[in-house]
Amino acid sequence: MTGHEFAQQAMHTRASLETLFMLVVVGDMIGVPVLPPYYSLRVLPFVVPEIATWKRRVLREKHFTEDHDFDLHGV
Repeated sequence: MTGHEFAQQAMHTRASLETLFMLVVVGDMIGVPVLPPYYSLRVLPFVVPEIATWKRRVLREKHFTEDHDFDLHGV
């Protein structure tokens, strides 16, 4: 059971970093120009398969308590 919590935390961390990477690379699709288009175009072939799911995940309405985990840290 301890390993499950570590695996869940690792998946959440990876998802957060992936969302941040996609925002930096193709953020101009949702109105956040961060990098010059030259660099975005160079990595575009690698991120094309994930653009649709990323846009759906980022533009989804969320409640402010939805991202917090209620784990038993420190118990």
